[in-house]
Amino acid sequence: MSVNQQDLDPDSTTDVGDVTDTEEELIKECEEMWKDMEECQNKLSLIGTETLTDSDVQLSLLIMQLKCLTAELSQWQKETPEIIPLAEDVLVTSGKKEFQQLRHDLEMILSTLQSKNEKLKEDLEREQQWLDEQRQIMDSLNVLHNELKNQVVTLSESRIFNELKTKMLNIKEYKEKLLITMGEFLEDHFPLPDGNVKKKKKNIQESTAQLIALHDILEILINRLFDVPHDPYVKISDSFWPPYIELLLRNGIALRHPEDPTRIRLEAFHQ
Repeated sequence: MSVNQQDLDPDSTTDVGDVTDTEEELIKECEEMWKDMEECQNKLSLIGTETLTDSDVQLSLLIMQLKCLTAELSQWQKETPEIIPLAEDVLVTSGKKEFQQLRHDLEMILSTLQSKNEKLKEDLEREQQWLDEQRQIMDSLNVLHNELKNQVVTLSESRIFNELKTKMLNIKEYKEKLLITMGEFLEDHFPLPDGNVKKKKKNIQESTAQLIALHDILEILINRLFDVPHDPYVKISDSFWPPYIELLLRNGIALRHPEDPTRIRLEAFHQ
């Protein structure tokens, strides 16, 4: 029975011995190769202690490389590769180990990639949140800018209007002061023949034969010039004292109408 059983299952006793012999042979070959490498390393260290001059440094390095390669070549030439028969169980076990190692490596890579993906997702969500916040801030700033722009326009327009109004009031006050000063000057230096001076223009409508003062005539001409600039001429009435009219014409203060000598206008000194 033992013989028959051994014939039926020949690998049961030989596989273990073959594997053991294979391991011992591999260990011996590794030890021999390690000894050869140590000898080469010693030779290289001895060669490296030689003193080199600056002129042949490159040549010496090339020679050293050549020696090393030659020694390595001779060592490999001495070796005779042997084909070590391996059993099916050994191959299966080695393949399983390699696959397990490969699986482990792939799992590590997958875990690393997943962690990187998670980190990238977190970074993306954080950047997206920051972008949304920046957009909200930009929208708020645009609304605020438009409001401030409208306020600036309104304030500028109102300020300009107030400035113009103030200037007009100042001009009117200055005009009144000039008229008062001119009236006082003309009353003192150009009185009416009877000495009665009428200071208010409403007295002109009371009597057409009653003479008016020179400053009243000038005020009528000034108001006509600025109120009706396209037709600044004034009809000479009986209340205009002829010497006053002649005085204004001769001094170039007033001008007659080119077609109607009974009408005069003030010279446009402001143009």
